[in-house]
Amino acid sequence: MLPEVKTWLRDRTTASADWPVGDLIAAKGDTRISVVLPARNEAATVGEIVSAIRRDLVEDVPLVDELVVIDSRSTDDTAARAVQAGAKVFAQDEILPAVAPMDGKGDVLWKSLAVTSGDLLVFIDADLREFGTGFVTGLLGPLLADPSVVYVKGCYDRPLREAQSGGGRVTELVARPMLNLHWPLLAGFVQPLAGEYAGRREVLERVPFATGYGVELGLLVDLLEYAGLDALAQVDLGRRVHSHQSTEALGVMAGQIMHTAWARLERQRKIVPMHVPASGLTQFRRGEAGHLPIDRDVAAPERPPMAEIPEYAASHLPDLLTCRPTPP
Repeated sequence: MLPEVKTWLRDRTTASADWPVGDLIAAKGDTRISVVLPARNEAATVGEIVSAIRRDLVEDVPLVDELVVIDSRSTDDTAARAVQAGAKVFAQDEILPAVAPMDGKGDVLWKSLAVTSGDLLVFIDADLREFGTGFVTGLLGPLLADPSVVYVKGCYDRPLREAQSGGGRVTELVARPMLNLHWPLLAGFVQPLAGEYAGRREVLERVPFATGYGVELGLLVDLLEYAGLDALAQVDLGRRVHSHQSTEALGVMAGQIMHTAWARLERQRKIVPMHVPASGLTQFRRGEAGHLPIDRDVAAPERPPMAEIPEYAASHLPDLLTCRPTPP
């Protein structure tokens, strides 16, 4: 680990318990805070998460100003459960209808910028079990306490069956080696693919969003380039329990992450590409006739910075004309 990363790890890593809600209320002032849950077929968990945030951080204390669920083409009653629990719900395809539709979690997160008003945005995955609102308060702490911090990632233990820290297989096999190889300044992030993070709107609207599962790695790399390592922080949120995907599904995720990394390596001129990477991934399932190939598309298209979208720029013109941080 680089010496500057060791210093960052010491100075920019805190725990959710370090940020009591009373201190956050005192630091909030007139800052508007939006919490966003991207959700696809999460009817089993989304209502409980929304209810907890609304109860603890809207009704009990006025910390969160806006609680939004973006429904990503669910086929269950995710949207109804979220509305019943007290969230504002938007359908992914109804946001910015003039832009061509795309699929993926990153597209949902990108579109959330267009339907929220918070100066700070907190993103929470909608499949969490044993959820506590310390996830939200922990992520907000560094942003409210230090104006030089622009982005905060959550980290935690991820149990997998009987192993208390066995989760995060794509992190350990793909993302962490990729970051250490090409962006060693990001080696201090314990959970670089964590779905729980928070950032300042003025920065999030100025970086692209990979539309698929590469969105988390892409944001880390782009925000490092945009704002520098010391503007990034992480908070230990304790333990994260959620549904785990199959190894086959994780293969698709890994492919999208590798495409996202490739695009940034090329953009930052860290590689001299001699070919265009193939967008297909062939996997196999055993059938009656033996192993059957299954072809999947793992291309990772991305959305441009939201500030470049005319519809968004028109509705946020006063904000976009305000002086913003510039890349180092």
